[in-house]
Amino acid sequence: MARKKKADSDNPGRLKQIALTYKMTRRADRWIGWVLAGIGLGTFGAVLGIGFLLGHPIYVGFLGFMIALLAVAIIFGRRAERAAFSQMEGQPGAAAAVLENIKRGFVFTPAVAINRQQDVVHRAVGKCGIVLVGEGNPNRLRTLLGAEKRRMARVVSDVPVYDIIVGKDEGQVELKKLRSKVMKLPRVLQGGRVTEVNDRLRAMGDLMGNMPLPKGPMPKGMKMPKSQMPKGQRGR
Repeated sequence: MARKKKADSDNPGRLKQIALTYKMTRRADRWIGWVLAGIGLGTFGAVLGIGFLLGHPIYVGFLGFMIALLAVAIIFGRRAERAAFSQMEGQPGAAAAVLENIKRGFVFTPAVAINRQQDVVHRAVGKCGIVLVGEGNPNRLRTLLGAEKRRMARVVSDVPVYDIIVGKDEGQVELKKLRSKVMKLPRVLQGGRVTEVNDRLRAMGDLMGNMPLPKGPMPKGMKMPKSQMPKGQRGR
């Protein structure tokens, strides 16, 4: 019983979740209460008026109440989503959070490329092909994206690759439009092909990470890190 009570207290009910979502939305959208009230009353009033014209105000009024609730729920959901995106905008990992929620038909891998300045590239594989999404400085991201494309070309040169930089400048995609942008890309691969491409990319990552150093003399112009040099040669 104690465990059950603790589990119930740890998991807020649906009404509490709605209340928390409303508070979060109101911080970014202070008119949300008035908007929802206007939508609800306006919808109910319009349907009730139709009910009086038809001579069935009670029946149609009940139907109008249900329609008003549905309209309020739809508008609230959209504005809550917009508020969430506005608060996530510019935060590290925001694009990854959006991509991770696109589960239908896509396999998401976060941070396939990253630099010292914390610019990062994420990868999603779906029926459209491969989508690379970058977060950070646009100039540095173009270098990261180019390097990642060349790396992938070794194993999946026949698969379409799209690159997206998240931002508000020209040629970039806003965070709130990222999901729709990815979902609207043309579908060219079958389901089994998606799995194959993703497996090949994952295998490529494992091979690159575990690749041993070549044996024998090193090519001219190539330097070995001091940590990997024989002890007697480190000071030279």
